Amino acid sequence: MNLSTSSPAAAQQKAEKLKKQLTNHNKIPTKFQRKSQFKVPSKGSGGVPEPTPAYLLRASFLARTVPEPRPILVVIDLNGTILFRPRRDEPSVFIERPHARQFLEYCTSTFHVVIWSSAQPANVRAMYKQLFSEDQEKNAVIAVWARDKFGLTKEDYKERTMCYKRLTRLWKDKNIQAARPLPNEVWDQGNTVLIDDTVEKARSEPFNAITVPEFKGDINEQPDVLPLVHDYLNTLAHQADISTYIRTSPFKITADGGDGGGASVANAMADVPITTGTAAASELIDLTADN
Repeated sequence: MNLSTSSPAAAQQKAEKLKKQLTNHNKIPTKFQRKSQFKVPSKGSGGVPEPTPAYLLRASFLARTVPEPRPILVVIDLNGTILFRPRRDEPSVFIERPHARQFLEYCTSTFHVVIWSSAQPANVRAMYKQLFSEDQEKNAVIAVWARDKFGLTKEDYKERTMCYKRLTRLWKDKNIQAARPLPNEVWDQGNTVLIDDTVEKARSEPFNAITVPEFKGDINEQPDVLPLVHDYLNTLAHQADISTYIRTSPFKITADGGDGGGASVANAMADVPITTGTAAASELIDLTADN
């Protein structure tokens, strides 16, 4: 963990400040709730998560760059992030985001990759099989997770329930931890990043997320999103702790098409409880039981 020279009391104050910036999702109806009428996960499914004090404290330390790239775990969403499915009943028929295959090839050859989608397991497998080569599947992708990996109750699983991607579920998985490259390290907030088109899904670990614009099938989309994510991942690989860097320099596409990393914490966190309307609507369709 990257420690700053500030006192423990000062570090605790920073963590408390960050915690206050995370608006209580249950008390204030968000744009996502009002427009999409999604179902909040039941208590049995874990409810609505919040970052833990320990998580916020660690993320509050100063970011530090290291000279050599570190092994990092890249968790990648599919629908809305890498591809667009025009028909939900045909998971093998989809439009790939520009540069999708090159991006996935780079990730699997450079980093450690987990695929995690809220779609049905059979549909995730169908999409995965079409996107990845047999060699990539055997040697490069650590795990492929689907809707059955969110810890949902039977009722929530079948309904339009918000699926929160708690990275702690990945970090507690023995098979995923067994794939760590260094015996003296574990996968945690210091070396893990989630790529998704819905900011709300990263609610429990907001400083470990790259939130991209939802892909709706426009093969001429501008700017080219995935090359920007590619460059940002390379930057993250040179951080002593990913969460400390994203806290102060989140991924953000600027008006000129560049990565606007470096926005203030307040700006980065201002929209944490709110998912953009278009992304939310599409994501909810993907959450239904027939997906």
